[in-house]
Parts: sequence; C-alpha cells; structure tokens
Amino acid sequence: MEAASADASALLAIVNDAHRAIDDPARTEQLARHRQRAALTARERIAYLCEPGSFQELGALVRPRGGPDRDAPADGVIAGTAKIDGRWCAVLSQDFSVFGGSIGELGSAKTSRLAHMASVRGLPLVMLLDGGGHRIQGGQNSRHFAKAGPFFHELARMSGWVPMVAAMLGAGFAGPTNYAGMADFVVMVRGQSTMGLAGPALVKAGTGEDVTVQELGGAEVQVDRHGLADLGVGSEIEALDAVRRFLSFLPGNAREPAPLVAATDPADRLGEALLDIVPANTRRAYDVRKVIDIVADAGSVFEIKPTFAGNIVTSFARLDGRPVGFIANQPKRLGGMLTSDACDKAAHFIAVCDAFGLPLVYLVDVPGFSIGPAAERTVLGRHSAKMIHELGHATVPRISVVLRKGYGLGYFAMCGGRSFDSDASLAWPTAEICAMSVEGSVDVAYRKDYESHPEPQRRRQELIDAMRADINVLEAAGGFGVDAVIDPRRTRAELITLLAQAPARRANPLPPKYRSIAPI
Repeated sequence: MEAASADASALLAIVNDAHRAIDDPARTEQLARHRQRAALTARERIAYLCEPGSFQELGALVRPRGGPDRDAPADGVIAGTAKIDGRWCAVLSQDFSVFGGSIGELGSAKTSRLAHMASVRGLPLVMLLDGGGHRIQGGQNSRHFAKAGPFFHELARMSGWVPMVAAMLGAGFAGPTNYAGMADFVVMVRGQSTMGLAGPALVKAGTGEDVTVQELGGAEVQVDRHGLADLGVGSEIEALDAVRRFLSFLPGNAREPAPLVAATDPADRLGEALLDIVPANTRRAYDVRKVIDIVADAGSVFEIKPTFAGNIVTSFARLDGRPVGFIANQPKRLGGMLTSDACDKAAHFIAVCDAFGLPLVYLVDVPGFSIGPAAERTVLGRHSAKMIHELGHATVPRISVVLRKGYGLGYFAMCGGRSFDSDASLAWPTAEICAMSVEGSVDVAYRKDYESHPEPQRRRQELIDAMRADINVLEAAGGFGVDAVIDPRRTRAELITLLAQAPARRANPLPPKYRSIAPI
C-alpha cells in the first residue's frame, strides 16, 4: 500500500511539474519578449478579468507531438470556464508568446470544445484575442487542414443564444478577426490592436501594396472609420473593463432574465434641464447624449460604437435598475440623418437587445434618410431595409419618444407612431411630424406658385408657415398618431412606468416560416 501511494505521489508530482512548466513564472524568457509589445500575458488577462481562483482550465497540458511546432505549451491558447462578476463564463485567451498566438490543430480543438460547452451550458463566451491565423508550421498540411473545424459552426449556432465578446488585445489579423466578426461586442486597444483578414506581409505578397499594421487594421481604421469593432480604448485594462461592463447589461443566455441592479436613482426624478436642451428651432443642433444621460439612471449609460456613424447614438443604460437599449438620432452630426453606416449600427444594436431581452427606447429627431448619388453608392436602400427588418422581428418592448423632427421614412425606421406596434408612442411639445421637411416640401410642390408671385420669398414663407400650422404636436395627438404628449421633464418617469406594465416578450407574431431573409 505504501509503495502504491508513493508511486501515485510520484506520478502526481510529474503532473504538477508539467503544469508549472507552462505557467508564467517558468517562461520568463518567452514572456519578456511578449512584454515588449503588451502589458499583460495571456494568463494575466484572465486573472484580471475573472474572479480569483474561479478559472477551471481546459486542455492545459495540450502540446503538439513532434513536428515543427512541438514546443507549443497549451498549443498557444488558454481556455476554460471562470466567474466574471459572479456569473460563469467560457473564456479563451490567445498566447502570443507561443508562435505568435497562431492557431494550431490542438488549440483549434480546444476552442471548438469550449464553444460547444458554452452553447450546451448557456454561458457567455469571452475571447481575449492576440494572434494570427492558422499556424504555418503545422497548417500547411492537407491531412490536418482538410478537416477544417467546427468552431465557426458553433459561433453561428450560439448567435443570439449567449453573449459573445471579443477583446482584440494585440495582433488580430486573419482568424481572430473572423472570430470577432461573429461577436456581439468587440473592443480594441488603440495603438496596439489590429484587425483585418490579412496582415501587411500577405497584402504585400498578394497586391504589392506597402502598408503598416496600424494603417491597415488599427483602431482608427476598424473602430472609427469602418465600425468593424465597437469601441477603442487606451489600454488592455480598459478593454477588459469594457468587456465586464458590456456583459453586466446582458443575461447569461437568452432564456435568463436581464440582470437587474438595485435602483438608487428615484424613478420620478424630474429632468429640469430637458426643457432647455432641445431647441424648438429645428435648424439648431444639440447633443442627444445629454438627453439620454438625464433620462437614464445616473452613471448607467454605456455607449456602443461612440466614434462610428455619429449621426445615430446606440447606448445601453438602466431605467430604475433595468437594462434597456437607447437608439437616438444625433442632430450634432448630419442633423441626425440616417446613412448606411447609421442603419447598420442601429440594426446590429436592435438585434443584440432583442436577443437578450432589453427593451428598446427610441429618441426621435430624424430629418429622414440621406439622399443623392453619394448615398446611393452606399446601397442605402438595402442598409435602411436592414434596420427596418431588425425592428420588424423584435419581440421586446419598444417605446418611441419624438423629441423634435419625425420626417418621412426615417420616422418609420425609428419606430414612430404606429409603424411597428410600439408599446407606447410619445411626443414632446417640440415634435414636428410630417412626410418631409417643410421647406423641402414647399419647394417640391409649390415652386411654381411662389416663383410666379411678385414677392417670391414672401410667398414662399407664407406657404411654409401655413404648412407648419398643420404639423404641430397637437395635430399629431389629435389624429391619434401618438398616444400622449408629455412634459419632457417627466420622460424618465413615463418610460419607467410604461416598461413596468409591458411584458418582457411578445408572442412570436411571425407566420409559420423557417426563417426570414435579411436584406443585406
């Protein structure tokens, strides 16, 4: 018995030594090189994001056997389950110190298994990405590569079932960009992270173009210009904090209720400043973010894509402790006009909110959709349809509040009036709802009238004034196009009261089809 115990202890010691050999303290030389380009190691990132002692690693002792990539501890990816703010999540972290974080055969198998576990258990999937695509040392092998792998299939199946988050913390060309493209939220570190389907070397080989990594796929390109990522931050710590903040608004999966927090901001708090923020003059701009900040619980607003398509604002926030999604036109940018980028931004946000049970609150001040050759070159007809398509499929409560302009098809797309069966359609006294701008409609329909008049400009203004008399908020309420005209100061209280009455979900109203076909 003693000999058997000694044998078991010796075998356990071997296993423990194998674990220590892959831990950070045993890999000082490799990690010293890593720290020249990043603040945290792959394991330190997990340790910061997750609750201490909660990480249960999957496949820690994986190591390729033979071949050019045999010296690859954990095969370059650390994966497992852990708690983030008291909730179990599936977490993977690419290790750039192992062949540049490239994807090996066993590492791929680990990520696929982790995704399957997340799907079966209903756990959020968090991807801390810092690496290239398939590992050239092992990937240029038909015997291995022909099998492909089920990871993308798992991601597609999990979409809308569990929250999926990607933090791009360094190198991210090829595979990591494809992973992130499937995620609900993507954050990048400015000056450090990159995204794109191919890096500079491959671009040079394929097209002959010379371009730096940041010019090709840095945050200024992929966050601010293209909107491929949702947020650009200044450090890895800020990126990990953003991951935690994003998850705090969502349930663990689509069958769980959205997480509530104790409300410390009075539900009936009046927003006195709202009387002055939105000018009645439709030609004057203002920052709609200020409206959201006043209406929402204090300190609760978390904006998604704040530097992309600034003519629309999409923000998570809380109302009396309940997570909601705000969609608001931004008059400070293009007058709040809807462009293709704005429509894509709103469409994705609608889908995320609807998938995880967050009510939608629309703050409407829209002059319509962008027009002209430049707008048509962006295929706006399809992108606008995408925004409308997502709202038409939403089952969560939705409330619209017309702050000022509600013009044309833009009014429909922003859930105005009876367009998408809102749970409530509200308006402020400053609301002006009609088919198009007053000035534009006079110029289209009555140009001959006022141009033939002895005083054309005076006559034009008379026509404008006469038309404007028919589009005020009392006319909108008089025809029962809106449910109520409310005191702007009471917007917060009205929203909280209405959402307290609305069911969390509507019964599926769709015909007995297999699926809908997205416009784009």
